[in-house]
Amino acid sequence: MTSQEWILCVWVFALGCCIGSFLNVVTYRLPRDKSLVRPGSSCPHCGQAIRFYDNIPLVSWLVLRAKCRQCRAPISPRYFIVELLTGVVFLGLYLAYFHTHVRPSLHINGAWFVYVLHIILLAAFVAASGIDLELWIIPLSLCWFVTAAGILGSALGGYILDPQVLKDYAILPVASPKTGALALGAAVGLGMSSLLLRTGILKRSYESPVPEGQGHPVAEGAEGAVKLPLGPGPFEDPQFNHRLEALREIVFLLPIVGGAVAAQAVLTVPGPAGRWWSGLLAYPAVAGSLGSAFGYFVGCAVVWATRVLGTLAFGKEAMGLGDVHLMGAAGAVVGPIMVIIAFFIAPFFGLGWALFQMFFKKIRQIPYGPFLSIAVLVVMIFHDWILNRVSSMLVFYQ
Repeated sequence: MTSQEWILCVWVFALGCCIGSFLNVVTYRLPRDKSLVRPGSSCPHCGQAIRFYDNIPLVSWLVLRAKCRQCRAPISPRYFIVELLTGVVFLGLYLAYFHTHVRPSLHINGAWFVYVLHIILLAAFVAASGIDLELWIIPLSLCWFVTAAGILGSALGGYILDPQVLKDYAILPVASPKTGALALGAAVGLGMSSLLLRTGILKRSYESPVPEGQGHPVAEGAEGAVKLPLGPGPFEDPQFNHRLEALREIVFLLPIVGGAVAAQAVLTVPGPAGRWWSGLLAYPAVAGSLGSAFGYFVGCAVVWATRVLGTLAFGKEAMGLGDVHLMGAAGAVVGPIMVIIAFFIAPFFGLGWALFQMFFKKIRQIPYGPFLSIAVLVVMIFHDWILNRVSSMLVFYQ
């Protein structure tokens, strides 16, 4: 590499470390319903505001020897780890995309846009994984942020990169008339189901009323208390009929499935409607946004199907709804094929951790978000290699 490229690598790593510093704020404040902006960073023990020179990623933690300058309270190594991890991920992805032949499809003009979308996803997933490891929850706001970025990015992608290259190499999600109709119908069905929930016609699964005089259950994280969502989890175990709760979720999903099937039947048949729909999908913004939405629904579907079928089979809650939204967000960025593959390789990453928990801590549940996130990173890097081996699946998208 030239000297300019080395400088760029250093800048990318430093940027990742700075983003990691912000992710530490997100990890601590978001599940505690605190503002991510105000007040500024302070010691959680003594409350003293942290000076700018004590807030330099990686460096300050080492210089202070992991202790607060004022009260000498220990600073968790998590801060250093998250900053370093994010910097390594940013730099590693940059090198893999642009300085190796792992993803030759990205050696094109405008590929920086794909890289930006992917680091947005990975940054959010680092924060979600940290929260999941500590508190066994995944804030849905992080998943919705990534989903919105995926839909917007895919809508713009056709104007920044060659639309035909995007489609041929599945660099960003692009809908065909079939998958676009499925996505549109599913979105309409989702709106109907959400409306039925808001009006009380449908009941939420695992909804437990708060007893009078009591608030949300509280768990102690590494640095303070945090409210947990009501429902079953490692910190509480109310007596639910789990199979009944799974049936409630199936009822919620019926309008989504029905809407997808109906839209596909109406919009893809030969005739004026079919021709109009195919013409509409010729616009990159429409094809991209619907392709991303289809990836979102596929990502949600593979996890939700596992959750519902596992709950019906074993009589207890299988996987969390946070994992559903997490993979939906991933699908909105990497597309339907890659998110399915990521879901099926994630257990290989979680197996070692699960065995350790079972034998040494006697815990049978594991936070699955981190392993889903690792799997998504793997399919991002080896996207082209995977695509060459599953290219027959792309017939459906033509």
